[in-house]
Amino acid sequence: MADLRVDIGKLALKNPVMTASGTFGYGLEFQDLIPLDALGGIIVKGTTLKPRQGNDYPRMAETAGGMLNCVGLQNKGVDYFCTNIYPQVKDIGTNVIVNVSGSSPEDYAECAARIDALDKIPAIELNISCPNVKDGGMAFGVTCQGASSVVKAVRERYHKTLIVKLSPNVTNIADIARAVEDEGADSVSLINTLMGMAIDIEKRKPVLSISTGGLSGPCVKPVALRMVWQVAKAVKIPVVGLGGISSATDAIEFLMAGATAIEIGTANFLDPAVTVKVRDGISQWLDAHGCASVREIIGCL
Repeated sequence: MADLRVDIGKLALKNPVMTASGTFGYGLEFQDLIPLDALGGIIVKGTTLKPRQGNDYPRMAETAGGMLNCVGLQNKGVDYFCTNIYPQVKDIGTNVIVNVSGSSPEDYAECAARIDALDKIPAIELNISCPNVKDGGMAFGVTCQGASSVVKAVRERYHKTLIVKLSPNVTNIADIARAVEDEGADSVSLINTLMGMAIDIEKRKPVLSISTGGLSGPCVKPVALRMVWQVAKAVKIPVVGLGGISSATDAIEFLMAGATAIEIGTANFLDPAVTVKVRDGISQWLDAHGCASVREIIGCL
């Protein structure tokens, strides 16, 4: 069998398949459905410094080839994670990575520092698509200055592998990637959701409670693939690709475009075992094409 091992900075993955934050809970919800230790990593749901209630319902809607969501980072806060969730996930036989969100650089940094103290959490994924409350709600990740400010603050207080999740709602995503690389990011992951909308024509109002939401699923894959390809050529740090991946073929496309690893998100809602199927499918493709290691095809486009 081909060697599936890859590295994200100092983070060693047994294979390149991880789960996308917000689509896999804390991993525990899936432990009766798949062997969690079969994955390269599990990225748990978004965690903030203080508890968040999220947005009002309805906050999810199906759309052609995907889904919209405006859940709003509902979670019980980082202290709840450290006290209640960490003891349950720390001995899972794979990398458990925490997705960190915030409304100011200071919030991000404090949340990251508390996770830094947890021995068996080897990395965080920084969600810089959150609205900056000090700048009228504009997401940190849509400007180089905003993205840099968060990564700089976190890097001063977080000492393990730092993956920064990039927003696709920008003019030039390569510029943002270079900006966070310059501030010490060990890796970038992309794409986060695209902004979208659905309208109920009978009620004559938006389907979602806050009008707009994040679009994910197969419909975003061509955009995600293009952005991963652009960013992989622009930075020296590893790239993690995500956006509409639901098969081994999808995953291999992202690897060939330059991604070192991939994340599977929306597809988990359709098939809870999709991650393991994708891992096995990558292995079978490599064997069929005489590849000794998955690293042979990373960035081979």
